[in-house]
Formats: sequence, structure tokens, C-alpha cells
Amino acid sequence: MFKRNLLTSLLLYEQVRTTKRRAQVVAPMVDSIIAMAKSTEPRNAIRAINQVVTDKNASRKIMEVYIKRFASVPSGLTRIVPVGARVGDGASVVDFMLVEGEQVTLEPKKEKKPRSTPKK
Repeated sequence: MFKRNLLTSLLLYEQVRTTKRRAQVVAPMVDSIIAMAKSTEPRNAIRAINQVVTDKNASRKIMEVYIKRFASVPSGLTRIVPVGARVGDGASVVDFMLVEGEQVTLEPKKEKKPRSTPKK
């Protein structure tokens, strides 16, 4: 269960602090989900992503931001940076983050004009 939650948090916040083993388990999942989203038709990709990710905003961010950001990057989308050891049990702690890709600017949504009622 921790895999899905950690994957969702990474996709939403782009950086998570976790243990080294958990980061190593989730890193290939990130590559495969984003690669699948790039190569699959959007509605099928959204269905597949929603089966793995626990938040709809994460799947929306994949489809709107990450596909454009990582369009030219085939794999290696995550970076694991060691931070130190956890105080309680000594487990190695890392910063697990997405690599910087191309800058993406989101276009503002068009405002809908209210329909005017015809005058009689």
C-alpha cells in the first residue's frame, strides 16, 4: 500500500523525503507510468493511471504537465539524494524527487461567456 501513496505524493509534490529502499522500489513505477501516458491514447492512459494513483489531481498533473516536461526524456525521471540516517532506527533517509525537464507553462483556461437571453 505504501507504494501507491508514495507514488501519488511524488507526482503531486515532485519531492518526497523517504527511506532509500522505498524510493528504489517506487522509482521504476514512476518511469513506467509516465512512459505509458506518453505513448497511449489519453483516455486509456487516464484509466490506467487512476488504477494505480490514489488522487485524481495526480493523474491530471501527469496528463497536463509531465507528458510535456518529459517528452524528450525516455527514462530516468527520478533522482535519489541521500540525506542521512533517521534518528529512531537509523534507516537511511533520502530525498526522492523528479528530475528537471523542460519548463512547461500552462495556458490559462478560457472563460466562458454567459449566454444572453434573447429579448422579445
